[in-house]
Amino acid sequence: QVQLVESGGGSVQAGGSLRLSCAVFGYIPGVYCMGWFRQAPGKERERIATIYTDDSRTVYADSVKGRFTISQDNSKNTLFLDMNSLKPGDTAMYYCAVGISGCRTWEEYNYRGQGTQVTISS
Repeated sequence: QVQLVESGGGSVQAGGSLRLSCAVFGYIPGVYCMGWFRQAPGKERERIATIYTDDSRTVYADSVKGRFTISQDNSKNTLFLDMNSLKPGDTAMYYCAVGISGCRTWEEYNYRGQGTQVTISS
């Protein structure tokens, strides 16, 4: 059974940094992409970063571009999100996801984690 487990969330002050990790347990054949989403209270879930496993191409939402970096380890069993220059607006539940075909929307990803909370204080 496949399971995605996020870790690394917490509370930091604005301007600080955090590194989120997503451990993938179980074998997933044909992984095409891995991504990070976030959802703040009262807001829609937002795709913030995607990495394509075939060529390591990355895509970022404008809201995090230049501040966040998505990466994966060589074994592709762990996904990371390095977050710098954090702002109070980055406060949200952060989720990782794995897709074997579609990589744009939350629904297109085939496997999803339960989330880790990130809280940024001013």
